[in-house]
Amino acid sequence: MSNPRRFVITGGPGAGKSTLIAALAARGQATFPEAGRAILRLSDAIGGPAHAARNPRDYAEAMLLWDMRSWAEADRLDGPAFFDRGVPDAIGYLRLIGRPVPAHMERAARAFRYAEPVFVAPPWRDIYATDGERRQDWDVAVATHDSVRAVYEELGYRLLDLPLAGVEARAAFVLTRPAGNDRRTACLPPARRTISGLRRREA
Repeated sequence: MSNPRRFVITGGPGAGKSTLIAALAARGQATFPEAGRAILRLSDAIGGPAHAARNPRDYAEAMLLWDMRSWAEADRLDGPAFFDRGVPDAIGYLRLIGRPVPAHMERAARAFRYAEPVFVAPPWRDIYATDGERRQDWDVAVATHDSVRAVYEELGYRLLDLPLAGVEARAAFVLTRPAGNDRRTACLPPARRTISGLRRREA
């Protein structure tokens, strides 16, 4: 079994995480998309309960399982993979809305570990905007950042803030950061395939 390095990009909404993930994918890196937006769309398509507006607990459970599956899929890769949020983010979400965190989520966050550093997209007012799916106001976006950041810190991760810079500068920043405790080792070499490409070849 391969041992890919799994790197998370987390933070509040509207801070540029998904844009950065897309830029990394364009550079040939293996990437995994955010669970939240995909789950909202799928749940809306069938009128399902796993939705932040209808049943936040089911929504959090769906995000947890999505991220656990993404984590497991990275075993197919030979090199590093980059995730738009990770397993601990579901805990941050439940804390944010004042809901209890079930014990199995805490077990999952301890069991499904990621590489260090964990990259954090800090709140960035200049680029923040709402849309049909991102409806949180600025204060909620900041509170989300604070909540998920606290979860990763409690789990013992080393965190690294992304610069408030354009997406190409951010991508270069991520790809040249030291991995783990070996400060001589960058997060790369580049992976040669994306998850979508891997699936197409296996089909």
